[in-house]
Amino acid sequence: MTLPKQVARAPQNRPPLSLVSSRRITALQIGIGWFPETPGGLDCVYYNLTRHLPEKGVDVVGLVAGSDKVILDSQGCVASFARHEDGWKSRLRAIRRYATEELNSGRVDLIASHFGLYSLPLLDHLRKRPFVFHFHGPWAFECEAEGGDFLATRSRWLVEKAVYHHADRFVVLSDAFATLLETRYGVARDRIDIVPGGVADSFFKASASPEDARLALGLPEDRPILLTVRRLCRRMGLESLIDSIAEVRRHVPDVLLLIGGKGPIEADLKRQIDERGLGRHVRMLGFIPDDDLPLYYRAADLSVVPTVALEGFGLVAAESLAAGCPTLVTPVGGLPSVVAELSSSLVLPDATAEALADSLTGALKGTLKLPSRAACRRYALDRFQWSLVAERTERVYRKVLGGRS
Repeated sequence: MTLPKQVARAPQNRPPLSLVSSRRITALQIGIGWFPETPGGLDCVYYNLTRHLPEKGVDVVGLVAGSDKVILDSQGCVASFARHEDGWKSRLRAIRRYATEELNSGRVDLIASHFGLYSLPLLDHLRKRPFVFHFHGPWAFECEAEGGDFLATRSRWLVEKAVYHHADRFVVLSDAFATLLETRYGVARDRIDIVPGGVADSFFKASASPEDARLALGLPEDRPILLTVRRLCRRMGLESLIDSIAEVRRHVPDVLLLIGGKGPIEADLKRQIDERGLGRHVRMLGFIPDDDLPLYYRAADLSVVPTVALEGFGLVAAESLAAGCPTLVTPVGGLPSVVAELSSSLVLPDATAEALADSLTGALKGTLKLPSRAACRRYALDRFQWSLVAERTERVYRKVLGGRS
């Protein structure tokens, strides 16, 4: 399906924005879910911004879909307006009610939304108030890439079009998504700010040796281990990665690939592993709790991100580096921007099974030079701490409010 190009212009006829410099400001943060309950890249960004923005002078009033525990876990700054299993009409009525109450309280300076659908019921408020949209990905085109039908894709595109029209500025995770926002949605480049994502402190603090990590996780101590942590869906390139292992094992007979995650193609991947006779070389782990992820990266010799389409940033690549594990990535979306300054050898020439097999074999046999574990961690510390992400985000908010340029 080819969608018409959107043209999102800066909102017109809005009252003058308040000038702020150093005073604290309050942002109404609209998310999808609460990260401890709903793992995912967008929810992770939202969760960590709500925790770190107050350190930078931005108080948060947050709204997400989730359980009653959200408000306790967030120490009162984020509330659940509905549950995920509620019907979509019920959720939209609820976000309208909760957000309007907050906006009418007089304490909100700016609206910051991370999800177009939950912004839709607030169009009348978006027309009148400073509004920043955190663009985590092209909702409509992601639906299309996953095989969504015309109606599903078109309806998402119309939601995006309506919401983006009212945004003063956009925050994206990478230059790749800035370009996509400009070319596919018609947003002027000078209204887009690039703020890369961050990594939880637990990854930087992980210190177990590979041997100790493997022992703790019950993994073999004498085999080369590859790790990929992905949502199990088509655009993640997992089929090509599994195919590549059939070639890698010819050169590295004991290679073991661990796949962490859940998703709609899980059964298909298991069938592919069986059909290729790779049961000894590929192990499906299912969902890996966030508390265990750093240990898995410490246990692995190498991680790999084999995405084939629409990767805005690649949080898993940054997490791997923060834990001290080199990561190979495909040249898709924002993935190269995460690793290229550390080493160009970490970026694959393309996303095919052949390219994956060549680079994985070279990395495991030592013919492809990789940065050390210590170098990976130092690099990540300089770039992907959430305190840095919050500081960059705060600057965008103040720019919209007129306090900085």
